[in-house]
Amino acid sequence: MRVGRAYGSEQLVNWATKIGPLEINVSKAFQNSQYPQVMTLSNVMVDGKPQGLADAGQEWHTDMSYNRISGRATILHAHQVPFKDGRALGDTAFRNMYAAYEALPQALKEKLDPLEAVHDFENLWTHMRARPGSLRKPFTDAQRKEKPPVAHPVVLRHPWTGRKSLYVNRGLTTKIIGLSEHDSRSTLDFLFDHQEQVDFEYRHEWRVGDTLMWDNCASIHLATGGYSAEQPRVMIRTQILGDEVRYRQTNGALGGRVVAAH
Repeated sequence: MRVGRAYGSEQLVNWATKIGPLEINVSKAFQNSQYPQVMTLSNVMVDGKPQGLADAGQEWHTDMSYNRISGRATILHAHQVPFKDGRALGDTAFRNMYAAYEALPQALKEKLDPLEAVHDFENLWTHMRARPGSLRKPFTDAQRKEKPPVAHPVVLRHPWTGRKSLYVNRGLTTKIIGLSEHDSRSTLDFLFDHQEQVDFEYRHEWRVGDTLMWDNCASIHLATGGYSAEQPRVMIRTQILGDEVRYRQTNGALGGRVVAAH
């Protein structure tokens, strides 16, 4: 929806909690002091100190696939949007994972349907830290304990719709369980390239006051960047947790458990 004006963390939380319980991000950074379920995503610096997480989402991923139970949705609200030559910068790009699954060859669908994959928050964190200029601190033992690697179906039966969705992503998925290292890597590389095709795209051009909610069980997304430190971007975000009962009803014994690191 487009409301044309920015609102605050209290309003965001009050709205989001009508849908479900909210995540408190494991980074424990840039959270609202009164509403820790809300994180600020921003490139703004004040007196040399960052006012938000500047590099959030800059690799294809699915929010909260690192949770034991797949995350339901994310809500992102725009306070400031950078512009150049009359066009907004910093789009968010999405890919439809229903469509990505349905476009796979039938033989590959049959191979993938019973398989599980490992999702690891530390993998994405490490990739982001390696980027030039990153301000992220090393992943801590406490964070690793709070968010250990977890298993999910490669093909998720959506907990609310029952439709099949391709549930892997480049940022967080590290291995397909039960395949050799070579077969796992080659299969994941194929699936990543496949799911990131522009054929499956929705791309959102932001305006101040936009509020965007997306389905984390049926999409991957990417923050496209493309703006400088002199072009301020300020967003607030909250994330709606998954539902274990629905997850089990649709996916049975597949996934939803902690696994050893791979």
